[in-house]
Amino acid sequence: MDELIPQFSAFLLILVRIASFFVTMPIFSYRTIPASHRIGISVFLAWIMYYTVDAPILDIDATYILLILKEALVGLLIGFVAYMILTAVQIAGGLIDFQSGFAIANVIDPQTGVQSPLMGQYLYTIALLFLLAADGHHLLLDGIFYSYQFIPLDKAWIPFGNEDLLEFVVSAFNQTFIIAFQMSIPVVGSLFLVDIGLGIVARTVPQLNIFVVGMPLKIGVSFIVVIIVMGIMMVAVSRLFEYMLVTMRGLMQLIGGT
Repeated sequence: MDELIPQFSAFLLILVRIASFFVTMPIFSYRTIPASHRIGISVFLAWIMYYTVDAPILDIDATYILLILKEALVGLLIGFVAYMILTAVQIAGGLIDFQSGFAIANVIDPQTGVQSPLMGQYLYTIALLFLLAADGHHLLLDGIFYSYQFIPLDKAWIPFGNEDLLEFVVSAFNQTFIIAFQMSIPVVGSLFLVDIGLGIVARTVPQLNIFVVGMPLKIGVSFIVVIIVMGIMMVAVSRLFEYMLVTMRGLMQLIGGT
């Protein structure tokens, strides 16, 4: 029994990091996956990683409690950064909806339980399917596996208050909005030109009710432009996945001090 306690303590630390990672990471954190399934997957992955990671011998004491808190914070932060970058697709859809007139109607996202824009939800669903088709969920699990190389289990102190770490997270947050703007600019720019044309028509033909004509025209133009630039958007989404993995790796390097 005394020999099993150090082994169980190391297994519990691995389980805490993986389970907390599943709380905030994309795909696995959604409500459509039952909590019992997520817990089972977390235990199964922790059991596999225990035999592949060089787990140290740990005693259950006051330092061990700090290690549990550290593992939970590391898993939550890495998963949150990955989810934050992936929400650039929803932000791009929100910008398109605001310009095309769909912002007046939001839908409830069954995956997260919050309101989301129509076009944002549509693009986000396609992006998730593209992520699954490209085995992006395997890369996310691969990232949490290699996190033990950058952040060892027995390292009790991590620099959460480090200026470089905070600047890195803020920079990733800023880059998320930049990518969202780049994805939405073809549609938003086209609708801006439509607004200019409608303004000219309103000045030249006052008898025409622009508010009646403008809304269906902008909706039709937005659909046409989205269909045309959908391929370019998926290229941007693939680059977004690459940036997400690079950001996760850079964050783990900063936390581990490597």
